[in-house]
Amino acid sequence: MDDIDIFKSWFKENNTQDIEVFVPDMAGIARGKVIPTQKFCKTEIKMAESVFGQTISGNYIEDESNPEDRDMILKPDVSTLHPVPWLKEPTASVICDCLTKDNKPVETSPRRILHNILKLYTEKGWKPIVAPEVEFYLIRPHSDFNAEVAPPKGRLGRTDTTKQPLSIDAMNDFDPFINDVYAFCKKQDIHIDTLSQEMGPSQFEINFLHDDPISLADQIFLFKRTVREVAILHELHVTFLARPISKEAGSALHIHQSVFDNKGKNIFSQSDGSSSKFFMHYIGGLQKYLPEALLIFAPYPNSYRRFLSYYCSPVNLEWAIDNRTVGLRVPTSDPENRRIENRIAGSDVNPYLALAATLACGYLGIIEKIDPRNPIEGSAYELPFDLHRHVHASIEAFHLSKAMREVLGNEFVDLYTDLKENEYREFQERITPWEREVLMLNV
Repeated sequence: MDDIDIFKSWFKENNTQDIEVFVPDMAGIARGKVIPTQKFCKTEIKMAESVFGQTISGNYIEDESNPEDRDMILKPDVSTLHPVPWLKEPTASVICDCLTKDNKPVETSPRRILHNILKLYTEKGWKPIVAPEVEFYLIRPHSDFNAEVAPPKGRLGRTDTTKQPLSIDAMNDFDPFINDVYAFCKKQDIHIDTLSQEMGPSQFEINFLHDDPISLADQIFLFKRTVREVAILHELHVTFLARPISKEAGSALHIHQSVFDNKGKNIFSQSDGSSSKFFMHYIGGLQKYLPEALLIFAPYPNSYRRFLSYYCSPVNLEWAIDNRTVGLRVPTSDPENRRIENRIAGSDVNPYLALAATLACGYLGIIEKIDPRNPIEGSAYELPFDLHRHVHASIEAFHLSKAMREVLGNEFVDLYTDLKENEYREFQERITPWEREVLMLNV
């Protein structure tokens, strides 16, 4: 049975009238079309390639590689066909890969970028496995963008502004919302596992089961859409902003990662159970190249505000075993599950790009046999700041990085940095409430 037959059978079985056909853009937002299922099965689907040159605010940059604003062909990935559970009318969704008119991949597509990095591993006989953890805030709906956002009211009808990390009762305050998140994720094959209350008020973390990086990126992409829609159904809002509330903890996207060979053996461990040279070199690659790739892990000016709450957001690239104060944590595990946790990324990232970048840095470390610094002992919070402090520094580092151009491609690096420069200029044009309050009548 070919893909079209699978689609037709699925539509008939589920009485589906429409399908959402989309791609993740540079911000990880779904861009696409809603198409009647009858037309979907008969028509070649096209969309402007310039969608990858669209800023977070909806503006377009001038893409020198695409001056004619050409169309691309969307190729639906049948493995991502799922129902859209929050819509009343039976509707499906599918994630697409992007092809040029001559049937070549669009190399600036974030999903393609991740495919390209995985190909490097495949050529070596390796298979990366990842397990992300995504943090987010539930917030009260509001329309005054000059006002600080606030936690929502729970079942008790009150707003809890205290810090209640790992509190079961705090989570139970939003039990109806949480139950719907799990139910909607199950319908879409989003394999979420543990949920916990985090450091901030109404801040939660959801863990994903380990899997192939493409599958996990797809799941995170769909999860963000899902949790936002569930929140709306409960008259709430959800934010994945890296630092949404002043003086509160930021939200991260931690990435657990390991690499297996074609026999299913974790190459981070030796036969005697000790750590391998691949493991050490992978850490070395993360330490060397994460600063050059930081723009992907911290893509907006707000992302760097998360690093200011350093008591729960590592600002260094040290590593240690079972130590959450470092940027590169090695959880305690048996040799078969030895892995590295990258704790640098914020929850505002594009999941495809974040997984691609962390795997690329580790890959370069193995290939170049980069030795890491010695692991540290004790708290790393008092160590010197080890990252770029502002987005413009990350833009420059990413743009000038020969290594990132080698593994991610010149066309993508140029487009991504142009996009981020445009967004930063737009940010700089806005006068903040602090400037009006403190500077306006005093300078």
